[in-house]
Amino acid sequence: MKKSIGILGGMGPLATADLFRKIVTLTRAGCDGDHIRVYIDSNSSIPDRTAAILNGGPDPLPAMRDSLRKLERCGADCIIMPCNTAHYFLPRLQALTDVPFLSMLEAAAKAARGRYPGGTAAVLATRGTLSSGLYQRALEAEEVPCLIPDAAEQDALMRVIYDGVKADAAPEAYRADLETVVDSLSRRGADYFILGCTELPLAAAALGLSVPTLDPTEELAKAAIRWCGFQVKGE
Repeated sequence: MKKSIGILGGMGPLATADLFRKIVTLTRAGCDGDHIRVYIDSNSSIPDRTAAILNGGPDPLPAMRDSLRKLERCGADCIIMPCNTAHYFLPRLQALTDVPFLSMLEAAAKAARGRYPGGTAAVLATRGTLSSGLYQRALEAEEVPCLIPDAAEQDALMRVIYDGVKADAAPEAYRADLETVVDSLSRRGADYFILGCTELPLAAAALGLSVPTLDPTEELAKAAIRWCGFQVKGE
């Protein structure tokens, strides 16, 4: 029996659409029937994850749990979340269900080790993701060295994410911020960049960013395709 994917989304909606598009385009398929069944709950009312982690903002878990229950009722065989910061809450969510979650962070870390052996990654992410050490731990488990943006660089990334992509701003509105961060981290020894917020692959594509990157959204899509027993295009 073919397995299905549940996407616990809405964090944000465009990132959710990007993950679904990547699942479709990366699945080796010759016709409609060769694709994976995907259930999507895009709940844009889930409270902000970074605010909850850093500032005592509203707990997003109740809304995430509601999405989880809806995906369970649909019959999802695995669940994925197109939000890196949301993985801070993954242990609490996994404890609520027998349906397995696939980790975007683990998928990205394994891909980094395989694609850039010996290279140093720079992790571009929200302040919540970086302060919680989510990527640092995942990369350490795969023995991948990494650099973390400093406070000013994190401020710039937050502007790219929140005032840029999430606000549907024109790419030129956030070009200087993103390119400045990339240039600074390159000078400090970064060999490639992990786009560790699901809005950042969208920003990088819109700006035509030319540095070596790793897209965790794409790696999560590949991991879900493989988990469901389908083939990834090009593999």
